[in-house]
Amino acid sequence: MTPDKILVTVLGLFAIGFIVWFFWLVKKPGVKAATNSGGYQEAMVLVKGGYTPDVIVVEKGKPVRLNFLRTESAGCSEMVLFPDFNKSANLPEGETVAIELMPSKAGEYQFQCQMGMLRGKLVVE
Repeated sequence: MTPDKILVTVLGLFAIGFIVWFFWLVKKPGVKAATNSGGYQEAMVLVKGGYTPDVIVVEKGKPVRLNFLRTESAGCSEMVLFPDFNKSANLPEGETVAIELMPSKAGEYQFQCQMGMLRGKLVVE
């Protein structure tokens, strides 16, 4: 192999490694839900090309209210699903929709759009 081919191969492998690390191996710390006066752990989730924040941290045994605000018209983001809690909700554009959950066990619970393209995680501690 010539030096230029070795250099291109090494740089390509480095780029592949960086992409794998950035998209699949980096752990996001998550946003801790605030407790309101009614005892709910509450967080606002913006729906625009994804969920922001996409990792929400809550305590087990306390009720959770997630307020979703969809600010886009993409069809994929019209609905949010919580398969582990058997819950789903339609998200009309420009309206805030609250989803209430009661996490009884610690763990990580996924939420997503109906196509599975937009994903988020509820971390119960």
